[in-house]
Amino acid sequence: MAQVIQPISPAAVDELAALRLELADTSTVVLAEELPRMDLAEQALRFRLLPKDRALAVFEELDTVHQQELIDGLKTDTVRELLDSMEADDRAKLFDEMPAKVATRFQSQLSAADRRITAQLLGYEPESAGRIMTPDYVSLRASMTAAAAIERIRHLRERPRHLDVLPVTDGHRKLLGTVTLADLVSADPDTPVHELIADEHYQVSTDTDQEEAARLIQEANLIALSVVDHEERLVGLITWDDAMEILEAEDTEDAARAGAAEPLERPYLSAGVFMLARKRAVWLLILAVSASLTVTVLNYYETYLANVTVLAVFISLLTGTGGNSGSQASVTIIRAMAVGEVRFSDAFRITWRESRVGFLLGAMLAVVGGPVVGFVYGWDIGFIIAATLLVICTWSTFVGSLLPLLAKKVGIDPALVSAPMVSTLCDATGLLIYFSVAALVLGPALTG
Repeated sequence: MAQVIQPISPAAVDELAALRLELADTSTVVLAEELPRMDLAEQALRFRLLPKDRALAVFEELDTVHQQELIDGLKTDTVRELLDSMEADDRAKLFDEMPAKVATRFQSQLSAADRRITAQLLGYEPESAGRIMTPDYVSLRASMTAAAAIERIRHLRERPRHLDVLPVTDGHRKLLGTVTLADLVSADPDTPVHELIADEHYQVSTDTDQEEAARLIQEANLIALSVVDHEERLVGLITWDDAMEILEAEDTEDAARAGAAEPLERPYLSAGVFMLARKRAVWLLILAVSASLTVTVLNYYETYLANVTVLAVFISLLTGTGGNSGSQASVTIIRAMAVGEVRFSDAFRITWRESRVGFLLGAMLAVVGGPVVGFVYGWDIGFIIAATLLVICTWSTFVGSLLPLLAKKVGIDPALVSAPMVSTLCDATGLLIYFSVAALVLGPALTG
């Protein structure tokens, strides 16, 4: 028996028309933010109601995790159209995040040219400039005139999205510099392109770290950055929007590690409870083991505490102060390193500066806290606390500023030795300082 197709009711038609109007009045950015909050059926419905160009713009705004979720709710033909229309670098990024079998299946459905370009991008090292560059660009010959260059751009069959910066090459594709579209349009038509090349020229190789390339774009205020191979031949561009995404991801990673957790590498609401716990568990275990140093120090000085019990009252105050001051220095230096303000060669200047900062902070706390403690618990105890605060703050800021520099020097992410690790280390060494100062002031009274 043939299946009877039920007609769509007038009410449903009206609802779909109203939904189309609502989507038309909603910006692309807002749609990209709201779609992942809906269930898969609602996402797919709204996405299919969007015009083709608008749907592509919304899809490219989504995180790769949400792109994969949406793909699961779309028909194969729709997915194929999306993948064919995506920019090569965005498509490679999506495939890179997919399970290998799924990525291979989708990649096999691409045209031969798109498949070759995607495979080329995925062939570069992860987190390299080659992995995030776009091979869709318009290059100009240095011998061209401005009029010929404009005519070439005008007659392109497929125009790249980014035309603000145009690389200039010689006859062997070797990069000579870049020309802005504004300079090209405003120049005399007979002016050779090589005379319009910008005075300052920046480029990176395909194996340059992507964060380094993104920082260069940010610091030099570039719209696009040329990428060359090992023979100095032009192979692609990194655009400013991709650079901003890289910097956002790197800052998110550093923020997570500064809080003693591994980066999620996906939107928070897309991460399950077990994933959230797993990303934090390792660091909690490491810090718990590190904290055993503090326990060891307390056990060693158990006699001191038994004979002068009032010393135990200030342990939390002093270790907390040392940890906090060390963390402040650590976070400050890590951020300064991230934006290129300091490097390892500045180690002496940095540690000397931070030590003086710590001394000033310790002196301030000593002046405030010492007399108060002395008035309540005795002036000898007040002096111990004041002196310990002075030394602990100086020491902690020194350690907090030095450890990130050493980590960077040996090839470790400075964020790994950030605030929690520095705080734990300063706790243990702070207790050593505390009991050493107490022994100098109280002498035999401590050992009984």
